[in-house]
Amino acid sequence: MSPPGRTDAASAARRPAERATRQRAAIRAAFDRAARPLLASELLALAQREVPGLVLATVYRNLKAMTAEGELRTVQLPGENPRYELAGHAHHHHFQCTRCQRVFDVHACPGDLARLAPPGFVVEDHELTLYGRCQRCSA
Repeated sequence: MSPPGRTDAASAARRPAERATRQRAAIRAAFDRAARPLLASELLALAQREVPGLVLATVYRNLKAMTAEGELRTVQLPGENPRYELAGHAHHHHFQCTRCQRVFDVHACPGDLARLAPPGFVVEDHELTLYGRCQRCSA
């Protein structure tokens, strides 16, 4: 046992992992609450409700790790910083509000867009983003 005010090596080694677990749990909970793609800054604000000391660098480290592990996927809209969403969604598209800039999932697809490609071209994938005002901004 360590003297009061000091920690043994085993306790000190566990503490960063416990903090990372708490931080990652707060990040996961933020995605669950938001239920939409999030910017790192949006994620930070939501996750700080559970872990007030959370900083943006930690959010980015976790986003990188969670993306590499396949837990998250990147949502890249033209001219925008990347947003992140939980992986595992079926094929879907996005809606970006032109007033508040938030992005929402659209769980629908117009279908086979290959007919729009020039003759002889092969469509391998597509991304579709709708733009307009969200329900909150159009009220």
